[in-house]
Amino acid sequence: MKAVLVNGSPRASGNTSLALKEIEGVLVEEGFEVTSIQVGHLPIRGCLACGKCRELGRCVIDDAVNRDAALFREADAVVFASPVYYGMANGTLVSYLQRLFYSSHIDWRYKVGAAVAIARRGGLSSTFDELNKFFSITGMTVAGGQYWNGVYGRAAGEAKEDIEGLQQMRTLARHIAFLVKATALEKAKEGGLPSDEKPVYTNFVR
Repeated sequence: MKAVLVNGSPRASGNTSLALKEIEGVLVEEGFEVTSIQVGHLPIRGCLACGKCRELGRCVIDDAVNRDAALFREADAVVFASPVYYGMANGTLVSYLQRLFYSSHIDWRYKVGAAVAIARRGGLSSTFDELNKFFSITGMTVAGGQYWNGVYGRAAGEAKEDIEGLQQMRTLARHIAFLVKATALEKAKEGGLPSDEKPVYTNFVR
């Protein structure tokens, strides 16, 4: 079992990292091979809307998005964690995820996804909602915990004082492990996972 944890903070050793370490510890105990990557400090720009990824199977901007795609292709579970900026996820992380999901042609169905937000005070739930949208549009299984997945802290290390938030991270990790294991059991059964209908695309002008 493989999990990829994505730190969307520019700070490698900040509160976002503390939250992810709680998750990582439990996942390792559950038998996962865990890969942690940090993207919040990288110069990742948004999508160019050029459409070249349809031909190339990757983004025309050759940066961490292309580099990391193989990790997500092999992953059974992913966690996206971000500090809260103006009630939203870090813009660098959002650009990374938008391009990753659009350009990489990964089959995300039935992978387990979880979002985590870290804030001084407000904006946790809106950031949590923003990140969850990547999971539901691609047919992933969304993991929850005992509350909306968030930890409070501003200065580096303050998250250690949020004992409820850190407990949420451990609970979330156990739920991720359960869902991955349950999905593997279903895949092993005769017939495996359900077959989806061919997508039908419509819009509002024709």
